[in-house]
Order: sequence, then C-alpha cells, then structure tokens
Amino acid sequence: MPGDSDAPTVTVTDERLVRRAVKAAALGNAMEWFDFGVYSYLAVTIGDVFFPSDDGTVRLLSSLATFAVAFLVRPLGGLFFGPLGDRVGRKRVLALTMVMMAAGTFAIGLIPSYAAIGFWAPVLLIGFRMLQGFSTGGEYGGASTFIAEYAPDKRRGFYGSFLEFGTLGGYVGAAGLVTVMSTWLGGDGMREWGWRVPFLVAGPLGFVGLYLRLKLEDTPAFRRLAEESAAPSEAMGLREILRTQRSRLALCVVLAGAYGITDYTLLSYLPTYLTDRLGYDDAHGTAVLIVTMVLLMCVITSVGRLSDRAGRKPLLMAGMGGFVALSIPAFLLLRQGSLAAVLGGMLLLGLPLVCLLGTMSAALPALFPTRVRYGSLSIGYNLSTSLFGGTTPLIITGLIHATGSDMAPAWYATGAALVGVAAVARMKETARQPLEGSPPSVSSEEEAEITGSGVRRDVCPSSRP
Repeated sequence: MPGDSDAPTVTVTDERLVRRAVKAAALGNAMEWFDFGVYSYLAVTIGDVFFPSDDGTVRLLSSLATFAVAFLVRPLGGLFFGPLGDRVGRKRVLALTMVMMAAGTFAIGLIPSYAAIGFWAPVLLIGFRMLQGFSTGGEYGGASTFIAEYAPDKRRGFYGSFLEFGTLGGYVGAAGLVTVMSTWLGGDGMREWGWRVPFLVAGPLGFVGLYLRLKLEDTPAFRRLAEESAAPSEAMGLREILRTQRSRLALCVVLAGAYGITDYTLLSYLPTYLTDRLGYDDAHGTAVLIVTMVLLMCVITSVGRLSDRAGRKPLLMAGMGGFVALSIPAFLLLRQGSLAAVLGGMLLLGLPLVCLLGTMSAALPALFPTRVRYGSLSIGYNLSTSLFGGTTPLIITGLIHATGSDMAPAWYATGAALVGVAAVARMKETARQPLEGSPPSVSSEEEAEITGSGVRRDVCPSSRP
C-alpha cells in the first residue's frame, strides 16, 4: 500500500528533470572532450612547437607520448574521484572534475614555446596534461552513472546514448575549430600562435559546464542510499571494491579496453594517420572526420533506443563483430587516398563504432551495484583506458614505424575487437532491468501500477531553482 513503509519502492521519474540531468551530464561531457580532443587534433603542430627535432617521426612520437601521459594518470583520478563520488555524491564530484579540466586546458594555451623557455616548455605541457588526465578520471564514470541513475529502466539506453552524443559533439567542436584556424592561418600561423586559441576557449566553456552541473540535485538512487544508510560516508573504499567486485572489474576492463582501442583509432588517431601517412593537410583530414562524426551523431540516439528494445548484448556484439569484419577493408579504402575512398573508409569504421557508442554508456554502469557504482566504474574504465585507449595513437604509430606497414592500425583494431567479442559473450543482459541496488525506475504512475501492486511510490523531485 502507498502508506506501507515496508513495501518495495518504485521510483516514478519526472521526465523534465531527467532531460535536464541528461543535458547537464552530456553538455559537460562534451566540454570535457572538447578540451581533450583539441590536443589530439593539434598533435603534429604541438610536436613542432614543444619537441623540436630534425626527425618528423620523433616529433610526432614525442607529442603522442605526451597525449598518452594524460591517460597514465587517469586511473589515479578514478581511484580518487570514484570512491569520493560514492561518498559525497555524483554532482559535487562532476563539478570538480569540470573545473580541473577547464583549468588544465586553459593553462596549456598559455605555455611559452620551446624556443622561448627551452626544456621547461615540454615539462609544463606534461604537467598540465597530467592535470587534464587526473580530472578526466572522474568524468566518464560519474557522468554515465549520473544518467543511468536518473533514467527510467526502459529508456536507459536512449538517455545514456546522449553521453556519447556529447562526446562526439565535443570532438566535432574541437575538430571544427582546429580546421577553421588551420585554414585561416596556415601551418606557419598555427605554429606561431594559432594553436593556442582552441585551448584558451576552454576557460569560458568550463564555467558553462559548471553552472549546468551545479543546478541539479544529485541522483534519486544516491539520495535514497544516503537516506537509508546510517553513515553514508562508510561507502566501500578501494579495498572493499577490489575484494567484492573483482570479476566485474575484470569484465569492465576488458570491455572498455576493446571499446577504447576502436574508439581512439577512429576519433583520435585517424587525423594524424591521414596527415602523417597519406599526405593530407591537417584541414582536409580533419574535415573528413568531422563529416563522419556528424553522421554518427545523427544516428547514435536511435542506436541507444534500439538497445532498449533489442538488448545491450546484440548491439555490442554487432559493434565488436563489425570491427573484426570491416577494419581491414576500411584501411584498404583509406590507403587509396581519394576523398571518396577516405570518407568511405571512415564510415566503415564508424558503423560498428556507433553500435558501441550508443550502448556502452548504459551497459557499463549496470555492471555494478549502486553503493559502489561510481567508484567501481571509474577504476575499471580508467585503468582500461589508460592501458589501451590512450596509448592507441602512440602504439599504432610505433607499429607502423617498426613494420613499415600502413595496415598496422587495422590489425590492432581487429585484435582488440576479437577480445571484445569474448567479453560481450560473458555479459549479463541488463536492458529494461532495474539497476542492482536500486528499486525499479519508471516513467509514470501508470507504469508503476503495472510494475506491481502494493508498492510504495517515490516520485523523483524537481531540482532546486
């Protein structure tokens, strides 16, 4: 009965509030990945500015190694921010990560060049990249948890897909700005001062993201957990997470690793591949990638909606299997060099990737119970991304240099996807199911009635003005 406090609870969500929560998480995520994407699209220019060398490959490898440095500290960020988010709340931690990312990116735009201050230029660059990486360690786990815990069970895939819609939007914004600047200033102008502009834009964008995230209440699942717990601060720490969630963490690491390698191959490495291996200028190579990402944005929420109906596993299996089947044909097309061939190759990689992008943000949070979701997901995801995703451009460049084969990226992506197929096969299907440790979440009172008689409703409250 409604007045029976011992009856099970069903959360009836407020759709307006859910949409605002998704907007805050997705737009904040877009701004974080705008900051991160800028560096990858300026990798060649940054190599010239901060790592002078007569060998172009050495300059590029030095720049990409600095890109990878940020990922090496991401697990530390996950270890710090994840358990903190389980103790003090998702919203507060996501606001803090936004401030740190914006500050680190803005500071990179102010660093003098190697020609001006010598050794200290790359030292400062590495330091601020580490700040970016540390803050990002709390971003994906927190943002995906935030959306998953706000969304009704039957639409978690649809709402979760907006997180990666934001990621693509951030990359498109970064790539678009870099392309415009490169076209306007040319190579010399970009090396002289133009490269700084995209980094400096991060400051005001960070304030926008902070405003959006502070405006909302924390998730209903976390608020209920805090109310029911005698001491919310006693949420499991790292030792307990590693002891009780070991098998789920391992699955998360493998899934996120395969996902990260395929994701970063297309979204981070390919502009460098087109410029360094195929002779495209920066503007043309990035412009083709922008077109690809915009097309992915057009279908990603439909993929998320489909995962709510067909299940997470079929969509994830289609994505991993697609990379196994299409990576080699895609890179054979890319090597042809014509505009049509390059666009076709990118779309062949984008088709399976969008199956992963539209599904993973709902699948990964559901691996863990509410009490340790933020911490467990942040640790597993960031460890995997550090080892596999962030090192992808560096490893692929090294493989090409060592083997002399432009097909090395295809083999690397294929191998990662084969491991991903095995991981997806071991997953439990979680579509349309309540999150573990939380009561069912529905969209309306009518759906609550269908869920079961005698339940105690818990209507998700509106946010503060």
